[in-house]
Amino acid sequence: MTAITFGDMPTTDVVKRQIHDETILSPRFYTTDFAALDRIDVEPVRAEWETLLAEMEADPNRLHFRRREKFTGIVEALEPDVREEFIDFMISSMTSEFSGCIFYSEIARRTKNPELRRLMKLLTRDESRHAGFIRDSLKDAGLPISLSFLTKAKKYHHFQPKFILYATYLSEKIGYARYIIICRHLEQNPEHRFHPIFERFEEWCNDEYRHGEALALLIRADPSLTRGINRLWIRFFLISVYATMYCRDHMRPAMHRAMGLDITDYDYRVFETCTAISRQIFPILLDTDSPRFRRAMEAMRRASVQLEAARQQNGIRRILGRAVASVKAGWAFARLYLVPTIENSVPGKVLLPPSW
Repeated sequence: MTAITFGDMPTTDVVKRQIHDETILSPRFYTTDFAALDRIDVEPVRAEWETLLAEMEADPNRLHFRRREKFTGIVEALEPDVREEFIDFMISSMTSEFSGCIFYSEIARRTKNPELRRLMKLLTRDESRHAGFIRDSLKDAGLPISLSFLTKAKKYHHFQPKFILYATYLSEKIGYARYIIICRHLEQNPEHRFHPIFERFEEWCNDEYRHGEALALLIRADPSLTRGINRLWIRFFLISVYATMYCRDHMRPAMHRAMGLDITDYDYRVFETCTAISRQIFPILLDTDSPRFRRAMEAMRRASVQLEAARQQNGIRRILGRAVASVKAGWAFARLYLVPTIENSVPGKVLLPPSW
């Protein structure tokens, strides 16, 4: 691999502009109805709740994210297309982790519910470590990004509490599935481990897994969240999370090629894992093996490519291009939504050991 000069790296100002320029695929910062969250009652899942929170309070990863080495020069030496996409991946991951940290911290500060406060302090602790570790890795690559900058750069989106529970549960579980599949792949193919951060993925994704377990318990504590019209909302969020991942990953072909992964195959392995996990809580599952589903997902990917291309235009071409691409994306989403789902009988126990 030919070494490149630091001058080929993006500047911190360029990266900050990219963070500020939010797109439909960008990680979001959230706020919600905190008073409604206060009404959550964990008594229906008390036994499993205490088991899980005791494990989290024991802090099994308390030493894992301490700095033992610097990553100076590693990102700079990557091939330009791999480097660009890997930096984008790191920025997106840091933004996502820090948005979770800020949101969980705000809930812990404002809630009057002692059990919710107890959980949110633990989630804040973990997400802060994750975001800080990525920040330090970017700093080693000459890209010092202040995490406080993110709180000013990103818009805040208001979601109902139940939507927060669905979205964050799926975010944590699909994050686990993504990291553990990469981790297992690179264990078998270490020649594709082009950055040391991948060596941290197993313990990292176990944090994500425990977070998802806690949110699953909060959902199970209120049976109405998985009944009636809320089944339609669950379907909506499943499709939204899967489609966002699929479109975002396909915008990073060089990075996945460097890891030795076929993007489409990798994404559907992630979907399969996440679907298997979500059997613990959701009464319906997406049929991601359906040819109809896969054709519609490809249509969504093509629409996202057109939408990104339109963003690079100016004037009327930008307006028209975005309008056309948005209509195509909406139609693709509708096609995904109309694919029949699979009924699921949720188990009596919620907690599921991470066996992947």
